[in-house]
Amino acid sequence: MKTSWRTAALVATAASVLALTTACGQDNAGAPASSAQNVGATAPAGGYGSTGTATTAGAGNGYGADGSQSSASPTQAAPAGKLTVAANPELGKVLTDGSGLTLYRFDKDVADPPKSSCDGDCATTWPPVPAGDASAGAGVDKAMLGEVTRADGSKQLTIGGWPAYRYAKDVNAGDANGQGVGGKWFALAADGKKASLASLPGLSVRKDSKLGDLVVDKNGMTVYRFMKDQAWPKSVSNCTGACLGKWPAVEPVSADNTEGVKKKGLMPFTRSDGREQMTVNCWPIYTFSGDKAPGDTNGQGVGGTWYAVSPDGKPVGAPGK
Repeated sequence: MKTSWRTAALVATAASVLALTTACGQDNAGAPASSAQNVGATAPAGGYGSTGTATTAGAGNGYGADGSQSSASPTQAAPAGKLTVAANPELGKVLTDGSGLTLYRFDKDVADPPKSSCDGDCATTWPPVPAGDASAGAGVDKAMLGEVTRADGSKQLTIGGWPAYRYAKDVNAGDANGQGVGGKWFALAADGKKASLASLPGLSVRKDSKLGDLVVDKNGMTVYRFMKDQAWPKSVSNCTGACLGKWPAVEPVSADNTEGVKKKGLMPFTRSDGREQMTVNCWPIYTFSGDKAPGDTNGQGVGGTWYAVSPDGKPVGAPGK
């Protein structure tokens, strides 16, 4: 009788473990629970732990992605031409000039009354758009167009009061390489506001040109996994204290408010600090403070422990995965 009782108990325990494993769909990509954290603290100040594959978001001057000065080309000073609205998969509806180049605004500028704060080297990297022959094309309200007199006496186009610029590193129509540079430069919408996607689900999927399909939050910001976390036998976050300042935990999202994300293991859990955090495939998820705009992936590979999340919850690009 004693042997039968033990056998039954072992079978029941095994069944319980199997159920938990099935629910969380383990991929053996995590590490044992540890109080040690790797938040990229050893990276250069302000660099957010760039690994060389991430884009550095602005130098100290705030106007160039790498602080370099680009040589102005004749096309950069070209008239605005007929302004139109173009669809960008990451930014939504973006204002473009007559050549299809993206137009930008600068957070240090003022819209009412209009005033440009970008001169000298800044204006080489971010050529002001001449007011000249600017006209309203499809999707653009003529009333939004205006001009401001710059310090050198030239007339610069304004959109909704905001001075408009091109970016020296945008070469082809549709390029938006200036988006989020320095946390101060943003693509323009037709009304002068910052271009942004219409409201997204709490979690959804976007296609990154280098990393493939990635999970993003309601603001279109890339979602990450911490390799020191656990998903079995229960979700555990080992990112606490200062770590959460760099890697904010994603708040709970209802399963019916997601799109393209694997439903199994899509649930919230209670952190050790009592807060609720969302998981994908039972793994805790985060955003990164170093990502300044939708589409940024500056957290990818930081410290060898932080990776973007695929729709099935796996860490994109993690060694051996």
